[in-house]
Amino acid sequence: MFLAMNRFKVVKDAVDEFEAVWRNRDSHLGEMEGFVNFHLLRGPELPDHILYASHTVWRSRADFEAWTRSEQFRKVHSRAPSTRPLYLDHPNFEGFESVQEL
Repeated sequence: MFLAMNRFKVVKDAVDEFEAVWRNRDSHLGEMEGFVNFHLLRGPELPDHILYASHTVWRSRADFEAWTRSEQFRKVHSRAPSTRPLYLDHPNFEGFESVQEL
């Protein structure tokens, strides 16, 4: 199993718009070999932002890497940018390989 996560520091007054972008997008994830599931997680509220994480589970790192090279990935990530910034800095990517599963 491979878990791919991006963390976003979302500007507090952009929370509704940020969540709407995710809810309304056509992710194409279900078309990909090895895709298991996706979650958008809302985390702690800090003075200047609210932390979010997009979290996808893949059968393997190879399946995730195939996604990042796919036409589906390009479609999802080519959408027009917002007219205002929704989050601070760039998303922070973290990838994890499973070493134990119960």
